[in-house]
Amino acid sequence: MTFRTHMDAALMQAQAAADRGEVPVGALIVSPDGDVIAASGNRTRELNDPTAHAEILVIRAACEMLGQERLTGFDLYVTLEPCPMCAAAISNARLARLYYGASDPKSGGVAQGPRVFSHAQCHHAPEVYDGLSASASEDLLKSFFAQKRGG
Repeated sequence: MTFRTHMDAALMQAQAAADRGEVPVGALIVSPDGDVIAASGNRTRELNDPTAHAEILVIRAACEMLGQERLTGFDLYVTLEPCPMCAAAISNARLARLYYGASDPKSGGVAQGPRVFSHAQCHHAPEVYDGLSASASEDLLKSFFAQKRGG
């Protein structure tokens, strides 16, 4: 089977989040067959919910759709390195693979900061592939925050 990235679709979700005034992060859950079964962008402001990160929203949607709490064999695509909260959710959901775009030196929890998947307490660590569409992800974030600062 040939690898097919879904980062363009994740970037579309990130742009939609930016258009709503949310931090532009987009995420998708992809089935073992390669079908996108859940897609979202950040909605923390819209839902007044600090846990409404794109990753959490797509994990919740996929689990609800499938009627199960685990996503064994499924992949997560996200435009920004997951924070520690999202990394823990990814582990608990038993996702097979994590693909992400931009690294997050300030708030990341995978390759930065606490490195959640490296801890002995981590019950499951997905395969991690970073840097997919990193420039496009970074540009979207930089543009969003530059606009917020008025420049």
